[in-house]
Amino acid sequence: MSPRVLLFTGKGGVGKTTAAAATATLAAARGLKTLIVSTDTAHSLADALDAEPGEIAPGLHLHQVDTQKTLERHWGELREYARGVLEELGLDEVTSEEITVLPGAEEIIALLELREHAREGRWDVIVVDCAPTAETLRLLALPEALDWHVSRLMPVGRKLVRLVSPFVRSVAHVSAPGEEVMSAAERFHRGLMEVRELLTGDHASVRLVLTPEAVVLAEARRTMTSLNLYGYRVDAVVANRVFPDGDADEWRARWVEAQSRLLAEAEESFAPLPVYVVPYLPAEPVGRKALAELGASMYGGSDPFAPHAIEPPLRMSADELALALPGADRDDIDLARKGDELIVTAGPYRRILALPAALARRKISAAALRDGVLSVRFGDPA
Repeated sequence: MSPRVLLFTGKGGVGKTTAAAATATLAAARGLKTLIVSTDTAHSLADALDAEPGEIAPGLHLHQVDTQKTLERHWGELREYARGVLEELGLDEVTSEEITVLPGAEEIIALLELREHAREGRWDVIVVDCAPTAETLRLLALPEALDWHVSRLMPVGRKLVRLVSPFVRSVAHVSAPGEEVMSAAERFHRGLMEVRELLTGDHASVRLVLTPEAVVLAEARRTMTSLNLYGYRVDAVVANRVFPDGDADEWRARWVEAQSRLLAEAEESFAPLPVYVVPYLPAEPVGRKALAELGASMYGGSDPFAPHAIEPPLRMSADELALALPGADRDDIDLARKGDELIVTAGPYRRILALPAALARRKISAAALRDGVLSVRFGDPA
């Protein structure tokens, strides 16, 4: 059985790492075999748990990505080829080594390792402390974006390599990529697509962490729209650092009033999703005991590890494509058709959808955004 996968993200500084750590600690306390990992290069997760990677409590394991080791396993042939070419061009070994460390490699490797952990069948719950929202959206969009390019370029690339290989050595004086390099690229691509399948599947969901501030709430709304655009399901919102009501002085009373108004707005914006409220604590919750107490308080009597009932954002029928884009504004949505592809843009984010054969042969007859759902209807054959 697949583990329950929970991803936590939010604007930097809102407390997403604390919420993730509290959730994982609570899961282990309830007897669930739990793994907590991070795609955030800041590595504040170990600090929050006040522990080193490994089994940090009965049933609770903290994993930290070993980028160097895992990069060699997933990207080895490609990296060795690139390093060899750079050395042939006259760069020394150390410089070549540094240049071939991929930008964003640590986050990508964390995703690939997540897939391996999910395959093990060892875990009931996997909690992922993601990077701040902008980085997370770029990372989660990567597998499908790479798939679009690789599906078109890889067959051409193989043919091209076979044709030009005899000339590369004599003209450019560098080695041409061999079959093992092309196969490594395909394995890397396949691995990322399996990650996407895991994280958009029925056992995975995202939890948005925010603080009741106007700017943070606005970003959280946009994040939810963008996550839906890429096919990821949000099942809850965590409102952190909420001032408790009662016995407040004038300064805190104004904060309570402002936060109450924004919390009501958040509940309306994200309905019907639950909004879990975390009070502003007198001290930072560090260590497993404090985090377990915070997790129990945060979720109350609900079961945060139960299967979610969120429908996939994208649904297709014989004559219609429907994409849930909650919070989207009509002015932010753009739609374009290119051959058998539908290009949907929501704000700064874009997704290219490959239409199934039944829809690809037909013209778009109507498109509308109603109640947070983009509906595209198809009519007569093109």
